[in-house]
Amino acid sequence: MLKKLTIFLLFPLAIGAQNTIGLPEIINYSKNQYNAGAQNWDIRQDKQGVIYLANNEGLLTFDGKTWQLYPLPNKTIVRSVLIGNDGKIYVGGQDELGYFLPNRWGKLVFTSLINAIPEADRSFGDVWDIVSFKKGIYFRTSNKIFRFLNGKTSVFTALGEFAYLETANDQLIVHDIEKGLLYFEKNQLLPLVPASLVASSTGSLQLPKTDGVTSILPIGENKSLITTLKNGLYLLSQNQLTKINSANNTLFANERIYAATNVNSEWIALATTNGGVYIIDHSGNIIQRFARTEGLQNNNILSIFLDKEKNLWLGLNNGIDFIANNSAIKNISPQLNEESGYTAMVQNNQLYLGTSNGLFVVPLQPPKDLSFSKGNFSLVNNTRGQNWNLQQFNGKLLLGHHEGAFEIKGNTAVPFSNYAGFWNFTPYRAGIIAGNYKGLLNIDGTVQTPIPNFNESSRFVAVDADLNTWVSHPYHGVFKIDSNKQVTTYGIKEGLPSNLNNHVFLIKNKINLATSNGVYQYNKETNLFEPDGFFLNLLGNKSIRYLKEDKEGNIWYIHEKNVSVIDMSVDQPQLIDIPELKNKMLSGFEMIYAVDQHNIFLGGERGFYHINYKKYKQNTPPLSVQVRSLKIGSNLDSMVFGGYFNRLDLPAIQLEESIPQINYDFNSVQIDFAASLHGYLNNLEYSFRLKGLENNWSAWSQRTEKEYTNLSPGKYIFEIKARNNLGNESAVANYSFVILAPWYRTLWAYFVYGLLTIAGLFGLYYWQKKKFIQQQLRFQEEQKKLVYIHELELSKTDGELAALRNEKLEADLNYKNTELASSAMHLVKKGELLTKIKTELNQITKKIDNEYAITELKKMIKTLGEDEQLDEEWEYFTKHFDKVHSNFIVSLKLIHPNISNNEIKLCAYLRMNLTTKEIAQLMNISVRGVEISRYRLRKKLNLATEVNLFNYLIAIGNEDATEQ
Repeated sequence: MLKKLTIFLLFPLAIGAQNTIGLPEIINYSKNQYNAGAQNWDIRQDKQGVIYLANNEGLLTFDGKTWQLYPLPNKTIVRSVLIGNDGKIYVGGQDELGYFLPNRWGKLVFTSLINAIPEADRSFGDVWDIVSFKKGIYFRTSNKIFRFLNGKTSVFTALGEFAYLETANDQLIVHDIEKGLLYFEKNQLLPLVPASLVASSTGSLQLPKTDGVTSILPIGENKSLITTLKNGLYLLSQNQLTKINSANNTLFANERIYAATNVNSEWIALATTNGGVYIIDHSGNIIQRFARTEGLQNNNILSIFLDKEKNLWLGLNNGIDFIANNSAIKNISPQLNEESGYTAMVQNNQLYLGTSNGLFVVPLQPPKDLSFSKGNFSLVNNTRGQNWNLQQFNGKLLLGHHEGAFEIKGNTAVPFSNYAGFWNFTPYRAGIIAGNYKGLLNIDGTVQTPIPNFNESSRFVAVDADLNTWVSHPYHGVFKIDSNKQVTTYGIKEGLPSNLNNHVFLIKNKINLATSNGVYQYNKETNLFEPDGFFLNLLGNKSIRYLKEDKEGNIWYIHEKNVSVIDMSVDQPQLIDIPELKNKMLSGFEMIYAVDQHNIFLGGERGFYHINYKKYKQNTPPLSVQVRSLKIGSNLDSMVFGGYFNRLDLPAIQLEESIPQINYDFNSVQIDFAASLHGYLNNLEYSFRLKGLENNWSAWSQRTEKEYTNLSPGKYIFEIKARNNLGNESAVANYSFVILAPWYRTLWAYFVYGLLTIAGLFGLYYWQKKKFIQQQLRFQEEQKKLVYIHELELSKTDGELAALRNEKLEADLNYKNTELASSAMHLVKKGELLTKIKTELNQITKKIDNEYAITELKKMIKTLGEDEQLDEEWEYFTKHFDKVHSNFIVSLKLIHPNISNNEIKLCAYLRMNLTTKEIAQLMNISVRGVEISRYRLRKKLNLATEVNLFNYLIAIGNEDATEQ
């Protein structure tokens, strides 16, 4: 933060001279703030407002926000600096000279010109002056002057010692200690003041050879004021040199004028090594002085410069000071100890200032701006202590004091009331209503009558058109005392937003209350307070502490700790803030006293402030804002842009090739910006946006940097504009930069991605194809497995079905065998029956004698013995047997074609697993006969002994079935 010092008028100047009562603000910059060398030898400013200083450690720049140091290659002291018409920043050091130019990244880079100088002349010591004249650049050292013109270098050598070099009235003038004032003419140094004139009676003279010129300042056509280090002021007119006849010349000689500059067309600022800065007119009369007493860091001034806003920069022996010389706001302090300011009044060409420790008075001069009156404040007798209020009444000046009420007579305060503590005086009918610590006092001539039944401290008093007296106490409420001395209290029920912090004022002949929720007005018809529409439209519900109407109808007000004014001089009321006075008013005891538009006095925590309001509104230098740096990185410590777009003689326009491309790894940026209006920095607000990220402008604020983090790849344009407290806006400045895509999002990366994608697609295709083939193979294998499993399942099913069929067949076989067996048994039974019948019949025939009966019985026996029917039954049996036993008989005949029918029957009965007895009955033979028949059958079938006849016969039918 800049250390700001308030300036106070303290003591008379040397030799009886007096300073102005109002002095501008001074800002001190110590070496710890600008972080460079202590001494500052020269000062310049570019078109953008950036300040350049020749510093012990290099070229020092200041844009109103940031100090930047640029050392020379040989690290020597920089003694001089010049902004050339070619846009180069020329600097001169010790055995070094050259220029700075911005590179493509906006950073100043030094180019040395030392190699353009003949080798024999390169040891020249310090370069004290740099001057641009007719397309040439001139560097002055003590013994040589180097000129760089059209690519050529010329060297001019001093006969004695070169003390100074400067242009004046279209001449390039150099002071040679030995030869006097010279000027350049066709590559020659010719005497500016010819010796013939010096010897004549014209009064022209030469400068002392023991002294050096420190400045040559044009002050009119063919006129220049010359300052010297030890001999004061000279006038150069029509090539004639005369000493200025000023009583202050001795003072200036003693103070040692080291540098000077024009302040305006009438005043000159002298920088001295012993006495600070003197502002003088062309006759040498002192207008103002700035020294340590007035707030400078020290009185040893090495360089002085008037910037574009007509304010002064001082390069000190130790530090840098800024004097807001052209400011419309001045500081006025009657005493050294900086008492608080409570009240002010102008009467009889005298300014009275009431402070926390006395009333002071100073005579005024005719200037419209009273702050330029010169004089010393004196204490009014009997006024030590708190001086609350001054009021004019019938030509008298009344003082409200902590100890009572006084009338100011001459230089003495005469008490006229024994009541303690008077806050104010307000005209009331033919007399005065006075607010004091314990209520109100009605003063009519010598009669002083307290208002009955009212003892509130009455610091805020107003009288309306109906002669009602209004009093407000910030903590006790609002009161109305009517003409009959009846007291009415007003609070929330009567329309107020609160019972606290209400301050009553008479504005536009209306009773208004400044409250914590806007301004309220009294409605006589309803006897209530309501929001004042005029103030509501302009100020809304701002907390207002103070209101004051001046003679022009402008309304001054204090919102929190900010001083502002509603300017009524334009068609529509305009709100104008006074940010220079923010936080400087005395909270709770604010005071604004308007004499006229040139003179507004305000009470402050430290003395008083004076505003030349008309000048304040006119002091509107062109607004411009520029981007001063772009930093990147995780700690935002890597500078990409150094604040310069191109050469200083060209418009500040960013070229396409200067657009930085920032690696994606550094996609967090900080952008610094500034409007280098050094006397108006507190008046400026900024609004910005980053196109490519946001469309809307930011809210106005005083911040001068903006950070953006994690920006996406793309092109961005940072736009910035500034406005002052009068509502004027600057043109929009912009700065472009590009955040590169990460390597994996570049064109080459996308090309590789394309190739990889194509390769991937082909790979995927072939992989899918291979996978498909493998899937086909697996599918085929699975199908084979499924088929195999299916076959197994079918086989199993067939086996199960075969088993079921076999079971069924076996069951059928068993059933058929059972039927066959039953049939066979039936045949057996039948055969047995027939045999038995035949036997019985044979027995009967033997027992009867009847031939006929015997014959008939024999016929029956014969019939029963016939085998035809049995053969038919056998044929029937054979068909059924083959169906059951898979054509066993057919197969048996095929295998053994010579087998007989009885052997076939025996085989069938054996396959049916009938017993020998059952077979014997079926075949109508004996059991023995069956056995013999079995034996013969084995023989015929050629069966080995170990072969089972039954199994063999079973196998014959089964083999055929299996083959089928």
